[in-house]
Amino acid sequence: MSTDAVVDALVRTSFEVMGTLTRIGAEHDLSLTQLRVLGILRDRRARMTELAAYLGLDKSTLSGLVDRAEKRGLLAREKNPDDRRVVDVFMTPAGSELADRVYVEVRRELAPLIDQFEVIRLLDRDPR
Repeated sequence: MSTDAVVDALVRTSFEVMGTLTRIGAEHDLSLTQLRVLGILRDRRARMTELAAYLGLDKSTLSGLVDRAEKRGLLAREKNPDDRRVVDVFMTPAGSELADRVYVEVRRELAPLIDQFEVIRLLDRDPR
C-alpha cells in the first residue's frame, strides 16, 4: 500500500470516527470537547492545569466547561491532597456511568470500521 493510500485511509477514518463521536456526544447533550474530557477522566483524576494543557484550552475556557459538567452532576472538583493550591477534576458516579454508556455506543458504531482493519491485517499476513 502506498504512503498516499495510507494517508488517505487515515484521513477518511478520522472523519468517520470524529463524525461518530460528534453524533453520539450530541445524543447525550455533550460537545466533542466534553466527550474528550469524559474520555480522559475515565480512569484518573487530573489537575485542571494539566487537563487544560492536554485539551489545548485556556484555564477560563476549561473552568466554564467543568462548571457546566458539574451542574449536570458529571464532574466534580476538589483540592489536590498533595498540594492544596492545586485543583483536581474527576468524574462522579453519574459521569462514569455516562462515559461507560457512550463508550459502548461508540464501540458498537465503530465495529464495522474495526472489522475492516482486522480484515486488512489478516490479508497483510497472508503469504500468497
